[in-house]
Amino acid sequence: MTVKLGVNIDHIATIREARKVREPDPVAAAVIAELAGCNGIVAHLREDKRHVQDRDLKLLRGTVATKLNLQIAPTQEMVQFAINVQPDMVTLVPENHQEITTESGMNVAAKIDEISKFVMTLKNNDIAACIFIDPETEQVKAAKKVGADFVEFNTNKYATTCDLGSIQEVNHELSALQDMTVLARKYGLRVIAGHGLNYRNVEPVAAIEGIEELNIGHSIIGKAVLVGLKDAVGEMVEIIRRAST
Repeated sequence: MTVKLGVNIDHIATIREARKVREPDPVAAAVIAELAGCNGIVAHLREDKRHVQDRDLKLLRGTVATKLNLQIAPTQEMVQFAINVQPDMVTLVPENHQEITTESGMNVAAKIDEISKFVMTLKNNDIAACIFIDPETEQVKAAKKVGADFVEFNTNKYATTCDLGSIQEVNHELSALQDMTVLARKYGLRVIAGHGLNYRNVEPVAAIEGIEELNIGHSIIGKAVLVGLKDAVGEMVEIIRRAST
């Protein structure tokens, strides 16, 4: 099974918001990414609105032809916004306003009742529910318990280990991703992975049987600054295709 690529366009909006002007346009970036072969567009609407804005999501909903995956914090306000916009999928993620980027997966096991209500609300409004979690047994079981359709495994620890750790440590993190993918599939959960993946470390994750999609943003947008978004997306699509088929 060829693993799909979801391109996160948050950092196109980050560049725009640095000057508070109109360009670059994340909606235009989404169109280019789709034309270059990606299978979905991911956008994180943070509560502090540091990059993607409400208007971007409304325009993206009318533009994206593949799949629109909206990442939000599990709050009533954000879930209601999602219902109004109607993305294809919502991924619930933890947020800390002091963080540079998402630091860890959600501790679903500690918030079963709260997360269950949000998941049910999304599903009752025909929106697939995904939860961003660390690859840990307790969190996979909790994701099943709250009724999620998908889990997205946080690959940041793997990615960091690729840069700073030993081969043994890298293999340990890959094994955790593999084992938790098997467990998630056993429970009927579909599996996505992402965070910190780049052109150097993505292949072993793409090769894990059972992972359907990889969500990648910063690395692709960083390369796009140098070579253009079409080529940056196209190269990542090809790397993932080779690794997963």
